[in-house]
Amino acid sequence: MVTLAKKRSQHFPVEGFVYGQGPVHPKFLLIGEAPGETEAVNGVPFSGRAGKELMRFFDLLEVDRSEVYITSAFRSRPYRYKEKLDRKTNQIVQRKYNRAPTRQEMIAHAELLDHEVKTVQAPYILTMGNIGLKRLLGPQAKVSTHHGQLYNGPVLRLASIEDNTYAWTEKNYAVFSTYHPAAIFYNRQLLESIHEDLAQFKKLIHKT
Repeated sequence: MVTLAKKRSQHFPVEGFVYGQGPVHPKFLLIGEAPGETEAVNGVPFSGRAGKELMRFFDLLEVDRSEVYITSAFRSRPYRYKEKLDRKTNQIVQRKYNRAPTRQEMIAHAELLDHEVKTVQAPYILTMGNIGLKRLLGPQAKVSTHHGQLYNGPVLRLASIEDNTYAWTEKNYAVFSTYHPAAIFYNRQLLESIHEDLAQFKKLIHKT
Protein backbone atom coordinates (compact mmCIF):
# COMPACT_ATOMS: atom_id res chain seq x y z
CA MET A 1 0.00 0.00 0.00
CA VAL A 2 2.82 2.40 0.88
CA THR A 3 4.79 1.47 -2.23
CA LEU A 4 1.75 2.08 -4.40
CA ALA A 5 1.07 5.43 -2.73
CA LYS A 6 4.64 6.55 -3.33
CA LYS A 7 4.42 5.48 -6.96
CA ARG A 8 1.18 7.37 -7.47
CA SER A 9 2.70 10.59 -6.15
CA GLN A 10 6.20 10.34 -7.62
CA HIS A 11 5.50 12.82 -10.42
CA PHE A 12 4.02 15.47 -8.13
CA PRO A 13 6.13 18.31 -6.67
CA VAL A 14 6.42 16.65 -3.26
CA GLU A 15 9.27 15.27 -1.18
CA GLY A 16 9.84 12.84 1.65
CA PHE A 17 7.40 10.37 3.13
CA VAL A 18 6.14 10.26 6.71
CA TYR A 19 4.49 7.23 8.29
CA GLY A 20 1.80 7.51 10.92
CA GLN A 21 3.12 6.83 14.43
CA GLY A 22 1.47 5.74 17.66
CA PRO A 23 -0.21 2.89 19.52
CA VAL A 24 -2.99 0.73 18.08
CA HIS A 25 -5.25 1.70 20.98
CA PRO A 26 -4.52 5.42 21.44
CA LYS A 27 -6.46 7.99 23.40
CA PHE A 28 -7.25 9.54 20.01
CA LEU A 29 -6.19 9.55 16.38
CA LEU A 30 -4.77 12.90 15.31
CA ILE A 31 -4.94 13.81 11.62
CA GLY A 32 -2.84 16.74 10.48
CA GLU A 33 -2.50 18.17 6.99
CA ALA A 34 0.86 17.28 5.42
CA PRO A 35 4.51 17.12 6.48
CA GLY A 36 6.66 20.23 6.42
CA GLU A 37 10.33 20.62 5.65
CA THR A 38 11.55 19.14 8.95
CA GLU A 39 9.20 16.15 8.80
CA ALA A 40 10.12 15.40 5.19
CA VAL A 41 13.74 15.01 6.27
CA ASN A 42 13.44 13.11 9.56
CA GLY A 43 10.21 11.19 8.88
CA VAL A 44 8.66 12.09 12.25
CA PRO A 45 5.15 13.63 12.14
CA PHE A 46 4.77 17.01 13.85
CA SER A 47 8.46 17.32 14.67
CA GLY A 48 9.01 20.83 13.29
CA ARG A 49 7.91 24.23 14.49
CA ALA A 50 4.21 23.28 14.52
CA GLY A 51 5.10 20.14 16.44
CA LYS A 52 6.49 22.21 19.30
CA GLU A 53 3.15 24.01 19.57
CA LEU A 54 1.36 20.66 19.42
CA MET A 55 3.33 19.43 22.42
CA ARG A 56 2.06 22.45 24.35
CA PHE A 57 -1.46 21.51 23.32
CA PHE A 58 -0.85 17.95 24.53
CA ASP A 59 0.17 19.39 27.90
CA LEU A 60 -3.20 21.17 28.04
CA LEU A 61 -4.94 17.90 27.16
CA GLU A 62 -2.87 16.07 29.78
CA VAL A 63 -1.76 13.43 27.31
CA ASP A 64 1.66 12.21 26.30
CA ARG A 65 2.71 11.96 22.66
CA SER A 66 3.16 8.20 23.15
CA GLU A 67 -0.57 7.90 23.90
CA VAL A 68 -1.66 9.43 20.59
CA TYR A 69 -1.59 8.02 17.06
CA ILE A 70 -0.36 10.88 14.86
CA THR A 71 -0.76 10.92 11.10
CA SER A 72 -1.68 13.28 8.26
CA ALA A 73 -4.08 13.44 5.35
CA PHE A 74 -1.13 13.52 2.93
CA ARG A 75 2.20 11.84 3.68
CA SER A 76 4.73 13.81 1.65
CA ARG A 77 5.68 17.48 1.77
CA PRO A 78 3.97 19.43 -1.03
CA TYR A 79 6.09 22.40 -2.06
CA ARG A 80 6.31 25.25 -4.52
CA TYR A 81 9.27 27.35 -5.51
CA LYS A 82 9.31 31.06 -4.75
CA GLU A 83 11.96 33.67 -5.24
CA LYS A 84 13.58 35.16 -2.16
CA LEU A 85 16.35 37.65 -1.50
CA ASP A 86 19.37 36.03 0.15
CA ARG A 87 20.48 38.69 2.62
CA LYS A 88 24.00 37.28 2.85
CA THR A 89 24.71 37.33 -0.88
CA ASN A 90 22.10 39.94 -1.87
CA GLN A 91 21.09 37.57 -4.66
CA ILE A 92 17.62 36.39 -5.66
CA VAL A 93 17.35 32.65 -5.01
CA GLN A 94 14.60 30.10 -5.41
CA ARG A 95 13.42 28.37 -2.27
CA LYS A 96 10.89 25.62 -1.54
CA TYR A 97 7.83 26.66 0.43
CA ASN A 98 5.08 24.52 1.89
CA ARG A 99 1.70 24.46 0.16
CA ALA A 100 -1.57 22.58 0.58
CA PRO A 101 -1.80 19.21 -1.20
CA THR A 102 -3.94 19.12 -4.35
CA ARG A 103 -6.99 16.93 -4.82
CA GLN A 104 -5.04 14.50 -7.00
CA GLU A 105 -2.23 14.29 -4.47
CA MET A 106 -4.72 13.55 -1.72
CA ILE A 107 -6.26 10.76 -3.78
CA ALA A 108 -2.81 9.24 -4.36
CA HIS A 109 -2.38 8.72 -0.60
CA ALA A 110 -6.05 8.31 0.33
CA GLU A 111 -5.92 4.57 0.97
CA LEU A 112 -3.24 5.02 3.63
CA LEU A 113 -5.44 7.25 5.77
CA ASP A 114 -8.47 5.03 5.11
CA HIS A 115 -6.52 2.07 6.46
CA GLU A 116 -5.50 3.93 9.62
CA VAL A 117 -9.01 5.22 10.30
CA LYS A 118 -10.29 1.67 9.96
CA THR A 119 -7.61 -0.20 11.91
CA VAL A 120 -6.45 2.19 14.65
CA GLN A 121 -8.78 1.58 17.59
CA ALA A 122 -9.30 5.18 18.65
CA PRO A 123 -12.45 6.42 20.43
CA TYR A 124 -12.01 9.87 18.87
CA ILE A 125 -10.45 11.42 15.78
CA LEU A 126 -8.98 14.91 16.17
CA THR A 127 -8.51 16.78 12.90
CA MET A 128 -6.23 19.79 13.01
CA GLY A 129 -6.65 22.16 10.08
CA ASN A 130 -8.87 22.24 7.02
CA ILE A 131 -7.15 19.51 4.99
CA GLY A 132 -7.82 16.64 7.40
CA LEU A 133 -11.33 17.87 8.16
CA LYS A 134 -12.31 18.13 4.49
CA ARG A 135 -10.75 14.73 3.78
CA LEU A 136 -13.11 13.11 6.29
CA LEU A 137 -16.25 15.23 6.01
CA GLY A 138 -16.13 16.63 2.47
CA PRO A 139 -15.09 19.84 0.69
CA GLN A 140 -17.91 21.86 2.25
CA ALA A 141 -16.50 21.36 5.76
CA LYS A 142 -14.56 24.30 7.19
CA VAL A 143 -12.59 24.41 10.40
CA SER A 144 -13.81 27.97 10.99
CA THR A 145 -17.36 26.63 11.44
CA HIS A 146 -16.69 23.08 12.70
CA HIS A 147 -14.02 23.74 15.31
CA GLY A 148 -14.90 22.85 18.86
CA GLN A 149 -17.74 20.58 17.74
CA LEU A 150 -18.06 16.80 17.93
CA TYR A 151 -19.34 15.05 14.81
CA ASN A 152 -20.69 11.52 15.07
CA GLY A 153 -21.31 9.81 11.77
CA PRO A 154 -19.74 8.26 8.66
CA VAL A 155 -16.55 9.64 7.12
CA LEU A 156 -15.29 9.64 3.56
CA ARG A 157 -13.09 6.87 2.17
CA LEU A 158 -11.70 6.39 -1.31
CA ALA A 159 -14.22 4.40 -3.36
CA SER A 160 -12.41 4.31 -6.71
CA ILE A 161 -9.01 5.66 -7.61
CA GLU A 162 -9.86 5.21 -11.29
CA ASP A 163 -12.88 7.49 -10.99
CA ASN A 164 -11.36 9.66 -8.24
CA THR A 165 -14.46 9.23 -6.10
CA TYR A 166 -15.08 8.96 -2.38
CA ALA A 167 -17.91 7.22 -0.52
CA TRP A 168 -19.22 7.35 3.04
CA THR A 169 -18.23 4.59 5.44
CA GLU A 170 -20.88 2.32 6.92
CA LYS A 171 -19.32 2.77 10.34
CA ASN A 172 -19.74 5.96 12.36
CA TYR A 173 -16.79 7.83 13.85
CA ALA A 174 -16.46 10.53 16.49
CA VAL A 175 -14.60 13.44 14.86
CA PHE A 176 -13.56 16.61 16.71
CA SER A 177 -11.91 19.46 14.84
CA THR A 178 -9.75 22.44 15.67
CA TYR A 179 -7.23 24.68 13.97
CA HIS A 180 -3.80 23.48 12.92
CA PRO A 181 -1.01 24.48 15.35
CA ALA A 182 0.74 26.36 12.54
CA ALA A 183 -2.31 28.63 12.15
CA ILE A 184 -1.23 30.68 15.17
CA PHE A 185 2.00 31.64 13.39
CA TYR A 186 -0.13 33.73 11.04
CA ASN A 187 -2.98 34.65 13.36
CA ARG A 188 -2.08 34.63 17.04
CA GLN A 189 -5.68 35.44 17.96
CA LEU A 190 -6.65 31.86 17.03
CA LEU A 191 -4.79 30.58 20.08
CA GLU A 192 -7.70 31.46 22.37
CA SER A 193 -10.12 29.52 20.16
CA ILE A 194 -7.78 26.54 20.05
CA HIS A 195 -7.46 26.52 23.83
CA GLU A 196 -11.25 26.62 24.15
CA ASP A 197 -11.57 23.75 21.67
CA LEU A 198 -8.97 21.69 23.51
CA ALA A 199 -10.75 22.27 26.81
CA GLN A 200 -13.87 20.69 25.29
CA PHE A 201 -11.88 17.85 23.75
CA LYS A 202 -10.11 17.19 27.04
CA LYS A 203 -13.47 16.52 28.70
CA LEU A 204 -14.27 13.95 26.00
CA ILE A 205 -11.03 11.98 26.10
CA HIS A 206 -10.90 11.86 29.90
CA LYS A 207 -14.56 11.18 30.61
CA THR A 208 -13.96 7.45 30.87
